[in-house]
Amino acid sequence: MTGDGVNDAPALKKADCGIAVSGATDTARAAADIVLLASGLSVIIDAIKESRRIFQRMNSYAIYRIAETLRVLFFMTLAILVFNFYPVTAVMIVMLALLNDGAILSIAYDNVHYKDKPEAWNMRLVLGVSTVLASSGCGCVWSVLSWRARIPPQPCTHSDADVFETVRAGHLTIFLTRTRGPFWSIRPARILWVAVLGTQTVATLIAVYGLFMTPLGWGWAHSYGLCNRLGSFE
Repeated sequence: MTGDGVNDAPALKKADCGIAVSGATDTARAAADIVLLASGLSVIIDAIKESRRIFQRMNSYAIYRIAETLRVLFFMTLAILVFNFYPVTAVMIVMLALLNDGAILSIAYDNVHYKDKPEAWNMRLVLGVSTVLASSGCGCVWSVLSWRARIPPQPCTHSDADVFETVRAGHLTIFLTRTRGPFWSIRPARILWVAVLGTQTVATLIAVYGLFMTPLGWGWAHSYGLCNRLGSFE
C-alpha cells in the first residue's frame, strides 16, 4: 500500500508493507513501514531488487555456514571414533573461526543474480546442499590423510596425530554456495576474491610453519593442495 495523506494512514498501518511516498504527511509517515525520500515510485522496484540480492547472499551464507559446521563435526567425530584422539585444540578452533569469518563476511558485497519472482526459504534444499558439501569435503580430507599416513589399517602414531591436527578442509566452499548453477556462472566480487585468497594465504603459512600447531611443511601442502582444489588449510 502506498499513500501520502492522513486518510491513507489506516491502510498504511494495516498493510503488510505500508509505503509513505515523498512529501507524505507526518501521520502517513508514522503509520508506514517504509518512507520514500525521493519522488516517484521507481525506488520501490530498486528496493525489491536489492532485497532479493540480500536474500540470495543470506542463502549462500546459510549453506556455507551449515556445510562448514557439519564438515568439522564429521571430521572430528571420525577422528575420535577411529583413532581415539581429539583432532583440534582450543586455539585451532579460534583460528578456524577467525579465518572462516574473515572470508565469509565479504559475501555481503558479492555479485548475485536474483529471481524475478518472490524469494522464499527452502530449508530442505539448504540442509540438503550443505550436507552434500560437508560429506564430500570431509571425504576428500579423510582420503588425503589416509593416503599420506598409510591408514587404515596401520594405527595412527603420535606424528600422524599431529598432522591430523594441522590439515583441514577449507572455505573455498563459498564459491560453490554463492550460485544456483555452476560456480563459474557468476563472477565473484573483487572483495570476495581478495578476502578468500588472503585468508587462504595466511592459513597456508600458519599450517606450513606451525603457528600454535605442528608444522605441516611444503611437501604436505603441495600434495594436499593438488588433491583438494576446493579446500584449504585453516
